[in-house]
Amino acid sequence: MTLIITRSGEISDQGKSLGLSVKRQKSIDVVDLKAILKRLVDCGLSEISCDYLAAALKSNPSYPRVLDLSGHYNNLQDSGVKQLCVLLENPRCRFETLRLSHCDLSERSCEALSSGLSSQTSNLRQLDLSNINLKDSGVKLLSEGLKSLHCILETLRLSGCLITEEGCTSLASALSSNHSQLKDHSDSQ
Repeated sequence: MTLIITRSGEISDQGKSLGLSVKRQKSIDVVDLKAILKRLVDCGLSEISCDYLAAALKSNPSYPRVLDLSGHYNNLQDSGVKQLCVLLENPRCRFETLRLSHCDLSERSCEALSSGLSSQTSNLRQLDLSNINLKDSGVKLLSEGLKSLHCILETLRLSGCLITEEGCTSLASALSSNHSQLKDHSDSQ
């Protein structure tokens, strides 16, 4: 399978290649990777696309500082996010900002995100999970990562995540830990 990026900026798992393509075993140029990353917002990424994107990023020595996969049309699913979160544990990964707002994710993505946040090698400082159906169970999982001594997250966006008082209590507990570096967080029901 090949991840296709057409000249119009569309990315799909199938189709005729009109632009750039990334193959699982092949490294791509830094210029090509930067061109790909600029087109990922609301472009129809799937969980399979995340697998190829993670492979491309892993094989490329120049990680971006911002990875924005936001959008209603990105159907990353929990397994796709899990693939990307493995990168947060890679010492070469330089992600400082990860935007996943409006993606079709559930609370199960929070387990992978929590693991990434608590990794000694994570550089993640901003995480946007706005308008994702995380619920209280997802926030509880995420809070475990926030409690980690290794978590350096400064901004967390959770607006529109269907969080109740129970989830807010978990979040407050994580934020009250002495080592929490969170400076800005947004949460609403």
